[in-house]
Amino acid sequence: MFNHTPHNYICPICLGIKGIENEHTLLKKTDLVYRDDSISIFVNSFFIKGNEGHIIIVPNSHYEHIYDLPTPIAHRIIEYAKKYSIMIKKAYNCQGVTLQQNNEPAGDQHAYHFHLHVFPRYTNDSFFKNAKNKINTTHEERAYYVNKLKSSV
Repeated sequence: MFNHTPHNYICPICLGIKGIENEHTLLKKTDLVYRDDSISIFVNSFFIKGNEGHIIIVPNSHYEHIYDLPTPIAHRIIEYAKKYSIMIKKAYNCQGVTLQQNNEPAGDQHAYHFHLHVFPRYTNDSFFKNAKNKINTTHEERAYYVNKLKSSV
């Protein structure tokens, strides 16, 4: 329903979930914070200045967007969004979190695999001003946040 995935689309999120690393992969094995039979959680491959280290929560099976996502998987994602929001507040010493999930091109969806972002937020952090200027990161920059979250479990 309402699908926009281009023909011959190579899903960068599916590649990350499968542990395949190539020029199409956005999520590396070393970015993985949590995985079970239903979902995986990664520190995202890009940062927003002032809100570094955000995570994305993805279903392990491919669903393009919220319209296709089975309700039990949606419940699991929200359950872990709550759990990791609390962990991020403690580990990053932030004042809040923002959850963001985009659907379809008009909704600014850029990867055609459902994913929920959890951003750390700080008072007067200019998040919305900086959100359009995504910063590509290195493995080392992401590893700092992966370790912070894994050690706070």
